[in-house]
Amino acid sequence: MFLSFLSALLIGSLLGFIFQRSRFCLTGGFRDMYISRNNRMFYALLIAISVQSIGVIALIQTGYIGSPYKDFSLFSTIIGSVLFGISIVLASGCATGTWYHAGEGLISSWIALLMYMISAAMMRYGPLNGFQKSMAQYGRINDNLAASLNISAWWLVALLVVITLFLVYKSLSKPSLKLATLPPRYSGLRHWLFEKRHHPFFAAVLIGLLAFAAWWVNAMQGKTAGLGITGPSANIINFLTTGDTKKINWGVFLVLGILLGSYLAAKGSHEFRWRLPDLKTLANSVIGGLLMGVGASLAGGCTIGNGLTATAAMSSKGWISLFFIMVGTWLMSHFMYVRPNKQA
Repeated sequence: MFLSFLSALLIGSLLGFIFQRSRFCLTGGFRDMYISRNNRMFYALLIAISVQSIGVIALIQTGYIGSPYKDFSLFSTIIGSVLFGISIVLASGCATGTWYHAGEGLISSWIALLMYMISAAMMRYGPLNGFQKSMAQYGRINDNLAASLNISAWWLVALLVVITLFLVYKSLSKPSLKLATLPPRYSGLRHWLFEKRHHPFFAAVLIGLLAFAAWWVNAMQGKTAGLGITGPSANIINFLTTGDTKKINWGVFLVLGILLGSYLAAKGSHEFRWRLPDLKTLANSVIGGLLMGVGASLAGGCTIGNGLTATAAMSSKGWISLFFIMVGTWLMSHFMYVRPNKQA
């Protein structure tokens, strides 16, 4: 058990470190797709999915892990994903983003994170659980995308890899702007770890490998699971309010590791500092965090659980959720950023 939790803490810490140092933020990436037509972070996400998918499908096909596919509610997934997309713009970060931004000292992220954990716990264990279950009854469909299409999952992996490689090549072929930078303060490994800003495509490869490692480590314990944020976040609140130690599982140490890794990265790069939000940001963090927990619970996952992990397993729910999360992000970005500028 100790080694299991240690593996979760290690994977989470590495993820948090990479997220912080590369500024790997899917909320900002999806927002930029709509506002500035900048798709680079989305392409990075596709890289992470592709890298993970090759390993995960191999584990499934060889029988090393059991089938991860379960029927799901199309209705609940769409509604929850759109709501989640709206909420992450309000909260200025998705579920994972609030964890790693909290590690940088952002008070607004701590507030959004707490609201997200509370509402997720209410949906999973509390007074909103009945609402979640009733929503999940409508429009249930098969989660196994390859089986639904009657083809091998490897064809879907091949298609994803080809599309990703084409988009990455197209992106890297464009001339990049060379921004002025300050002379480095450090040298060697310290410069590479705490000062150099790594390209999101490089970070995406590392994230994909760590996401695959999560599947592999869980498989060694007889579990079919990868990265997940919402369930563990709700479990922390459940444990704190009931004392149920069974809720302290692998996923809890994963999310705590993300917080720790981000803090170490921010501290080492002198980017950690406590920052108080203004009243508007405070209100958005509270509302966004609460809606985030509700949306992620209805959708059965967040940008990591659905958008990164389920998509790699070629889950119908994962790809549908990812699309509608982006739709929700674009809708909220329009009303928060684009429309006010047009009226100004």
